[in-house]
Amino acid sequence: MTASPVNPIDTVGPVATGSPQLAPAPFAAELLPMLEAAARMPQLPMTEESLPLMRGGPSFADSSAVLAGRAVVAEERTIPGPAGAPDLEVTIFRPAAAADRALPVLVNFHGGGMIMGHRSWEHGRVVDLVERHGVVGVNVEYRLAPEHPFPAGVEDNYAATCWVSAHAAELGVDPERLVVMGGSAGGGFAAAVSLMARDRGGPAIAGQLLLCPMIDNTNSTASSLQYDGIGTWRRDANLLAWRCVLGPELAYSPDAPAYAAPSRATDLAGLPHAFIEAGSAEMFRDENVDYASRIWAAGGEAELHIWSGGCHGFDLYAPDGELARAALASRDSWLIRILGRNRS
Repeated sequence: MTASPVNPIDTVGPVATGSPQLAPAPFAAELLPMLEAAARMPQLPMTEESLPLMRGGPSFADSSAVLAGRAVVAEERTIPGPAGAPDLEVTIFRPAAAADRALPVLVNFHGGGMIMGHRSWEHGRVVDLVERHGVVGVNVEYRLAPEHPFPAGVEDNYAATCWVSAHAAELGVDPERLVVMGGSAGGGFAAAVSLMARDRGGPAIAGQLLLCPMIDNTNSTASSLQYDGIGTWRRDANLLAWRCVLGPELAYSPDAPAYAAPSRATDLAGLPHAFIEAGSAEMFRDENVDYASRIWAAGGEAELHIWSGGCHGFDLYAPDGELARAALASRDSWLIRILGRNRS
């Protein structure tokens, strides 16, 4: 009798083999040149030892380049962090023209697996939204693991969200039209901050814009096995990230805290309206679909988009592609609807 194949996650815990453990869904043709070019570049294995070298990360435009020729102004601020923790740096973007009313506000948390990255990586994304929607955008810097494991990062982001709400009059924003958002790790933080705000009695959050959010620490879905060794955020990176954030004992455990890994939350009722987006060709696909389904099952509101052939972060890596254009249009539509229905 032939033995059944052994799933790696059933033996020694989740492992990365460097090649897909299940046949992957294909990447969109328009993304293949970028992915093939990236695959030809030498890459260090993602380990605790190599992490300092990896923290340079992809090169996105800095704030000065992003603001050139745009009707948007920026302000750098330092705000209080959580009790007993360091202060936080934020960049505040607002329309250049003076507003005669309180504006909606977007609070953005950057990606990078909770272990690398900087808010400047996503200045472009925030400035685009500020210019298109006439909102204020607050881009938050938070502490990274492993130097600052859970709950440092999520408490930083919750503190920043509370500060924005509490200082709404000073900032010229409407606290009833506050949206938390982010991509990848930032999307996971936005989901967690939404849970925290519900459980802690505030602040009020009108919506959560979750772009390919990193929310499931178990690494046990089909899509998490499909994108081992391929794509733009790979299984080895994800395993490392959860080890750094939660430590070896809880890294992949179903008992991990929900504020670290929102997929662990048992109650998804009473959350702000969620926009959840992922590519069909990325490891977070299945955990994102499951999260939306569980919000609906709890009687909540969620809008789910799975972009066929999209890799992780496709809109940042291929911003001029048709996939990115379609995704941006869907996000814009959702924001118009969410901010409009909460207009004071």
